[in-house]
Amino acid sequence: MVLEFTEAGIYCPAADAYIDPWRPVERALITHGHSDHARWGHRAYLATEAAAPVIRHRLGDIRLQTTPYGEVHRIGDANISFHPAGHVPGSAQIRVEVGGEVWVASGDYKVVDDGLSEPFEPVRCDTFITESTFGLPIYTWTPQDVLAEELNQWWADSAAQGKRAVLGVYALGKAQRILRLLDPSIGPILTHGAVEAVTQVLRDQGLSLPDTVQIRAETDLTAYPGAMVLAPPSALGTPWMRKLGPVSTGFASGWMRLRGVRRRRAADRGFIVSDHADWDGLNTAIAETGASRVYVTHGYTAQFSRWLSDQGYEAGIVETEYGGETLDDAEPEGTPDER
Repeated sequence: MVLEFTEAGIYCPAADAYIDPWRPVERALITHGHSDHARWGHRAYLATEAAAPVIRHRLGDIRLQTTPYGEVHRIGDANISFHPAGHVPGSAQIRVEVGGEVWVASGDYKVVDDGLSEPFEPVRCDTFITESTFGLPIYTWTPQDVLAEELNQWWADSAAQGKRAVLGVYALGKAQRILRLLDPSIGPILTHGAVEAVTQVLRDQGLSLPDTVQIRAETDLTAYPGAMVLAPPSALGTPWMRKLGPVSTGFASGWMRLRGVRRRRAADRGFIVSDHADWDGLNTAIAETGASRVYVTHGYTAQFSRWLSDQGYEAGIVETEYGGETLDDAEPEGTPDER
């Protein structure tokens, strides 16, 4: 096999390299900067130029080589290249060719152009490794223009009621995507430190994002009435929230498609949006690869692999330690609990 599935991660014997390994290895090929895919402890890393600043911000002084999209690297007996995944800025699918056979490990991806990440590009291959975080037909996402209207109307209504709108978002990717959709004429935009730190890293590499103000211990919040506040999901419901005064809380997540999730999270609003592919996106991406064999990782693996088998694919399940999208953590860690 071009790629093997081991206890340390997805392994390419021909290159003696691992893709997004979850145990320390000599050579790691990293699809993107979320912590379940980019982990500390490897001897050498290879990632895209656009993903590198966030990876360095999170992992520190690591030995990291970068590559532009599409450039082919000859590593051992394998040809390896990185291609846009559309998940977050700098995210990539990794194409591996050995002896004329092509496999693609997708990492996390979405096919909708969010205006922030490099748009997803289908890569032709024999075997495709896909996520299935939202691998059920119920999961379909709100169109981008409708999402912007919903967010800004909620913000304006909250401000009119003398409340701050507090939205739970991942610090990398979703926070900046939401920022691009907000209307700054409604009021100021405040951020939790975790969101601000990553946002500044992306600003420094040239992404255009609205102005924000980080909430610090000394911040006088009376100077920012009617603000929108972006914070990691893990911050909502903690003592950090007390300083904000009257608030209306919301979550931006694909899990908001499930009835009852918002109620159990005691949120006032739920916005159906994800940086992972929805049901139609998963099926579209797989079809465009032309692959006959598909391995399904984290998410609804059993259901989605069975569906793919019914469609004529040679489908299998791969056990990994990747996360997906949760409402508990600042980043995807472990297995989603809202299914």
